[in-house]
Amino acid sequence: MAYVTSNRAPAASLIGRIADFRTNAVEAYRNWRVYRNTLEELQGLSAREMADLGINPSMIRRIAMEAAYGKQA
Repeated sequence: MAYVTSNRAPAASLIGRIADFRTNAVEAYRNWRVYRNTLEELQGLSAREMADLGINPSMIRRIAMEAAYGKQA
């Protein structure tokens, strides 16, 4: 005789999945806005201002990514 054991968690309800999707979408949009605002502000700096901050123009995108999404491994 064969027995089957299942440890599957019950599937989330449709409403729960929609709420999770909305939450993730809002968070992704907020992170993107932080990235864009940081990028625009850094690109608006003069060469002298960037030198005073110790920023090279090639570092702008990385700095904006770290500000929005955290340090990547």
